[in-house]
Amino acid sequence: MGKFEIKTDKSGQFRFNLKAGNGQVILSSEAYTTKSACENGIESVKKNSQDDGKFERKTAKDGSPYFNLKASNGQVIGASEMYSSTAAMENGIASVKKNAPDASVVDISA
Repeated sequence: MGKFEIKTDKSGQFRFNLKAGNGQVILSSEAYTTKSACENGIESVKKNSQDDGKFERKTAKDGSPYFNLKASNGQVIGASEMYSSTAAMENGIASVKKNAPDASVVDISA
C-alpha cells in the first residue's frame, strides 16, 4: 500500500512524496507555502492519477524518460524521478495509478 509523506524543506515550504509499498518514491511534489495547500495537492494527485491523459511523458536533456502529473488546470502537481527506459517510466506511471487513490497520508513535517 502506498503512502504520501508530507515534509518541510530547508526553506520551510511543504512538499510531499508518494511512496510505493516498497518505500520507493514514485512522485514528488512542488513546494507549497502552507500545509493545507500541500494536502490539496495530495487530493489532486489522488483524483488526477486515474486519468492517463493527465500524465505528461517527457525526456530530459540527457535522454532519460520521466513524467509529470498535471491537474485539470494544467499545473504540474507531481514529477517522477528519471528512469533508465521508457518501459521503466511506464511502470512508474502504473505504480502512481495503483498507489495514489488509496494511499494514506503521513505528516513528517513537524
